Amino acid sequence: MASSVFLLDLKGKPLIARDYRGDIPLTAIDRFMPLLQEREDEEGTGLPVMTENGVTYLHLREKDVYMVALTRKNTNAMTLLQFLHHLSKVFTEYFKTIEEESIRDNFVIIYELLDEMMDYGVPQITEPKILQEYITQESHMLEITPRPPMAVTNAVSWRSEGISYRKNEVFLDVVESINMLVNPKGNVLSSDIQGAIKMKVYLSGMPELRLGLNDKVMFESTGRSAKGKAVEMEDIRFHQCVRLSKFESDRTISFIPPDGEFELMSYRLNTQLKPLIWCESVVESHRGRVEYMIKAKAQFKHRSTANNVEVIVPVPNDSDSPKFKSTIGSVKYAPERSAFVWKIKQFQGGKEALLRAHFGLPSIRDDDPERRPPISVKFDIPYFTTSGIQVRYLKIVEKSGYQALPWVRYITKNGDYQLRMPDPITGGSSRLPPI
Repeated sequence: MASSVFLLDLKGKPLIARDYRGDIPLTAIDRFMPLLQEREDEEGTGLPVMTENGVTYLHLREKDVYMVALTRKNTNAMTLLQFLHHLSKVFTEYFKTIEEESIRDNFVIIYELLDEMMDYGVPQITEPKILQEYITQESHMLEITPRPPMAVTNAVSWRSEGISYRKNEVFLDVVESINMLVNPKGNVLSSDIQGAIKMKVYLSGMPELRLGLNDKVMFESTGRSAKGKAVEMEDIRFHQCVRLSKFESDRTISFIPPDGEFELMSYRLNTQLKPLIWCESVVESHRGRVEYMIKAKAQFKHRSTANNVEVIVPVPNDSDSPKFKSTIGSVKYAPERSAFVWKIKQFQGGKEALLRAHFGLPSIRDDDPERRPPISVKFDIPYFTTSGIQVRYLKIVEKSGYQALPWVRYITKNGDYQLRMPDPITGGSSRLPPI
């Protein structure tokens, strides 16, 4: 439960202030910036939750704007931080970008939104599409004040009634991001999978959807055996449309979806993985030059293909005179990133590719291994999941009984995917073939 919500500029000056409960003086916000700077000096980073003199400050930063909620109550901090994230999402839908200028230009509609999204400090309506039905930038020009949609007073506040489509379809994407850190010998130091199920819903009426996954906990609780691999998901987070009581009782994901695009759920899998794309690197450092040989291997099934692969290899800041030669793709030096980028449009599973790079070094230096950044890899692999998660069924039930088409797609992509480089070989003649 929030006492007040503020939007501040980078100096801590209030742009917008909305007091909901009156139990904290508005001057309390003057302590926010000094408190944040103190915490940054002590901790090295600004904490999202800070407390002083019985007042708790919760904040989120978007470009040059701080969004701050104040409370005196023993409030669930995650609820208020989630509200600030929803507030940011709503502002982005209305103004495209959140910055000081857009806040000043739209202060009237921002006060309207703050009044609708929170009542007496309690979050209320946070769905942008529902808010846009009756709070519009042009509303002051209308002769008749638009009435709030029925969804505002319904139990289903995220979906309006009377939605109609000629063709009823549901698109479901299972998107998994791989976070990985690998040492120079190819041993995985840390790895996990961050997954999300994203949907685009174009359905008429008020449909009820039921989603079944190969959930290990569900199979164990019901005593059934899985036909294939079952996965154990952790840190599951659902969209507000999911009936949590139903999920907790029998692990069924049942919901009335919002209209259009939304994220149904996110999850994490803490599992040991092998690198999907491994880059073996050799670095030779000589007086006045440095040479690289990178061998990239696609360590996934032959029938899968990685799209838009980027291998970002760091180089010394003052490198010049780049020369490249690769067996596939294109290579470009990016001096603003102190790296060269190897782009491969399509990289088939089981294939290898080789790159040679040569740079001039105008200065002499001692290489510090602690300051040597790792290789970063970006990729998208469609129709592929590392975790083995599967959509077993997606049932659509609506009282009118229409037929709907569900479409399911799987995508694996990089998250924080880093491969450490070996120590450079120094002295002697070059062992690498010339470019």
